[in-house]
Amino acid sequence: MPRYRVTVTTPMPPAESFGYMADLTNFARWDPGVRAARQVHGVEPGIGSAYDIDVAGVVGSLTLRYEVTAFDEPTRFVARARSALLTSVDTISVEGDGDGDGSIVTYDADLTFNGLLGVANPVLGIAFTVIGDRAARGLTRALGGQRVAT
Repeated sequence: MPRYRVTVTTPMPPAESFGYMADLTNFARWDPGVRAARQVHGVEPGIGSAYDIDVAGVVGSLTLRYEVTAFDEPTRFVARARSALLTSVDTISVEGDGDGDGSIVTYDADLTFNGLLGVANPVLGIAFTVIGDRAARGLTRALGGQRVAT
């Protein structure tokens, strides 16, 4: 299963970092592969909220509906999307940095092709690394932080 994980330290307080990350409409602000993001269920982040995320694809864009399946404010949430083509499970964790008022944000994403396409997951893993690195740079900028080697 292709996986991408990035950890960023930021001067933002944990509650602020969590709030920013939990609002999935912000994806379009930091992930260059996201063309648009909008909340389609719920009025704020939380269990049961859902977001349509338009991602750049090989031939146009693909809309993934992410549903928040776990929400432990202000430390962790999980958003899951499943289409006919692929499944994505994104886990975001936030903790205090231990040195002051800042925080440590970890974005952990699992992406897999569904069904018979699963045989191509190793190739997807290579592409996911390139896509993830671009998103990690954008996330680091958006949080005003630094990437942590993991």
